[in-house]
Amino acid sequence: MPKKKQPVSQRQAPLAHGALALPLVTIDDFNIEVREKDSDGFVGDAANKKAFQKRLEEWRKLARKTGEDPLGKEATSDMSKKQIDAFLKDKNPAAAALVMSAIEDFARDFTAVIELYLKQANWTRTDRIVVGGGFRQSRVGEIVIARTEYLLKAAGKTISLVPIVHHPDKAGLIGALHLMPAWMLTGHDAMLAVDIGGTNLRAGIVTFGREKKPLFADADVGELEHWRHADDSPSRTATVQRLVDMLQSLIDRAEKDKLKLAPVIGIACPGVIREDGSIDRGGQNLPGGNWESDHFNLPAKLMAAIPQIGEHPTFVMMHNDAVVQGLSQIPFMRDVKRWGMLTIGTGLGNAHFVNNEAPDPAKASE
Repeated sequence: MPKKKQPVSQRQAPLAHGALALPLVTIDDFNIEVREKDSDGFVGDAANKKAFQKRLEEWRKLARKTGEDPLGKEATSDMSKKQIDAFLKDKNPAAAALVMSAIEDFARDFTAVIELYLKQANWTRTDRIVVGGGFRQSRVGEIVIARTEYLLKAAGKTISLVPIVHHPDKAGLIGALHLMPAWMLTGHDAMLAVDIGGTNLRAGIVTFGREKKPLFADADVGELEHWRHADDSPSRTATVQRLVDMLQSLIDRAEKDKLKLAPVIGIACPGVIREDGSIDRGGQNLPGGNWESDHFNLPAKLMAAIPQIGEHPTFVMMHNDAVVQGLSQIPFMRDVKRWGMLTIGTGLGNAHFVNNEAPDPAKASE
């Protein structure tokens, strides 16, 4: 587990990758690996994209035994979120009922996973859990979140479960704002951010909005470049080069639009990130493999490839992807003290935060 650190002020915040003490929150847990009892697997394996597909396939097999599959002949693994969502509105009630059955099973699995997380030392007094990741951006995902909250309440847990506010594709970029001390962004309009996952890679220009620091409540992604690298199976070297090209394209666009970019790049990446920016573990799903090598450092490579943004040297900060996605939620969590983040995607990402300031009573009454 990550070594615990005490909260520090904004001016004292260490400029280190994977830092636990950030300007507005302290990260007291992330990427925790809770194992199944008497098994080599992790409990989070029961609550990810493949786990839902498995539940849906089980119900489809049952339907085929007694008649026709109401979802048709397409393989479950090939169905998009939009396709599965559409079955909930299908004229054939059997199709909607089948998907709802999978939702119920998955919600129960997700509830069991959350109950195990809530037994971990830093999660025991959690006030709220935010759910993000690509799965959340679907009607099925929204119903799972709502149903899971009811199941938790039925089990005597008073914790609230809420969908992440920003679109998950943007949240993993917007959260990068909170990796940096606010003084590093002063005098600028936007910054570059990157979100690397097991299937997709996104790079974007995060605009600060009118409210700006310290909460950046109306921050947004002005320009976004997306690459589904899973379709290309690139090498690690090719992935880095493609990312450099994407970032350079965004820099050129910002210059054309006369947008003042801060000379910083924030990166969200799976795994446990060392202070020097290398990946300790958890990067096994990244494109090309071998991202955990002691001889590979993504922030260093980006600074070498893009040594300057505007008139200033480039500074890169990298952190775990669930952490960064959770940081995007900071403006909306000021009424609680301790909160968690779970991201449902290729895997189940997790992070837990403690606000550095007392909860705002005015926010609680809104």
